[in-house]
Amino acid sequence: MYKLSDYQFELPADLIAQYPVTPRDASRLLVVNRSKGTFEETSFHNIGNYLGPEDLLVLNNTQVIPARLFGKRVTGGQVEVLLLEREEANTWHFFAKPGGKLKAGDMVVFDGDLCLTVVETLVDGSKRGVFNFTGVFEEHLARLGTLPLPPYIRGGYAEESDKKDYQTVYASQPGAIAAPTAGLHFTKELLKSFNSTEVTLHVGAGTFLPVKTEDIRDHVMHQESFYISPATVELIKANRVVAVGTTSLRVLESFETPGFGTTSLFIYPGYRFKYVSSLITNFHLPGSSLLMLISAFAGQDLIKKAYQYAVKERFRFFSYGDAMLIL
Repeated sequence: MYKLSDYQFELPADLIAQYPVTPRDASRLLVVNRSKGTFEETSFHNIGNYLGPEDLLVLNNTQVIPARLFGKRVTGGQVEVLLLEREEANTWHFFAKPGGKLKAGDMVVFDGDLCLTVVETLVDGSKRGVFNFTGVFEEHLARLGTLPLPPYIRGGYAEESDKKDYQTVYASQPGAIAAPTAGLHFTKELLKSFNSTEVTLHVGAGTFLPVKTEDIRDHVMHQESFYISPATVELIKANRVVAVGTTSLRVLESFETPGFGTTSLFIYPGYRFKYVSSLITNFHLPGSSLLMLISAFAGQDLIKKAYQYAVKERFRFFSYGDAMLIL
C-alpha cells in the first residue's frame, strides 16, 4: 500500500494522447463503480446517465497563463523561463533552462519592454526573480508567452490550437501553469445539464511530478493556493458532491473556513474523505501523487484493475486523454 513500486505500471507510448478529441465530450469514459467493483465504458457525453439531480459538480475555474517565455542573457545565450508562482507584485518563482549559469544579479531580456533579474536560486533548483517592464505585465505575458504543456505532450511546446484546447470552457481565474484536465471534457452545452459550483486552485508544476521516495508516506507534497466561497461551502454541505478533477477534490478536502488558503495535502490510501462522494478524473502518470489519490478514493486493487483494463482497451492517457468517473 505504501510502496512506490505499487503505483508503477507499463504504458505503451502510443496511448499518451498528443491532441484532444473533437468535440471535447466525445472522449471515452470509464465508469468505475466502487460498491460493485465493476467497469462500464461509454462516451463522456453520456455522463449524465450516471449522475442524478442530487449531484453537485464542483469545478476548478483556474485559467492557464502563457507561462513559458524565451529570452536572452545580457551576456549572450538563449534562456527558456517557466513561471511557477507569483510571490508578490513583480516577483516570481520560475524554472530556467539552462539554469545552471544564471546567478543572482543576472538579467534575462525578452524584448525592449520586459526583462527579468535573478534574485536567488532556491533549494529545489527553481529561482526567484523580479520582472522589470513598462505598461501592464499581463499584456507582455500574453504577447510573448506560450502555454506550458506537460512534457509528454509534444515535448511541452504548445501550438496555436492549444490556446483553446488546453483551457476548460469555464476557466476564468488566471494563475495556473497546468490545466485541471478532468474539466477539459465538458462543453458549455453539456455543463448546462448539471448543477455546479466553482472553486479556484492554481495548478502548479508539482502536481505532475513523480513521487521519488520508496515509502510514499515520506513524500512532501507541493503547496498550492486556493479559494472557496462561503456560498460554495454551503452548497457542498447540502448536496452530494462530485469533484471534477483531483484539484477540486484537494480544495474540498483542505479548506477549514471559506476564503483563501493554501494546501499541501497529500492523499494516499488510508485517507478518510470528508465531502467528496464521486470523482471525475483522467488517467494519471505511473508513480504520481494523483494515482495515489484516486487509489485512496476507489481502493488500490480496483484502480489497478481499472488501469489494466484501460491499457488493454486502449484508452487515451494523461492530460488530453480519456476520462474516468468513480462512483
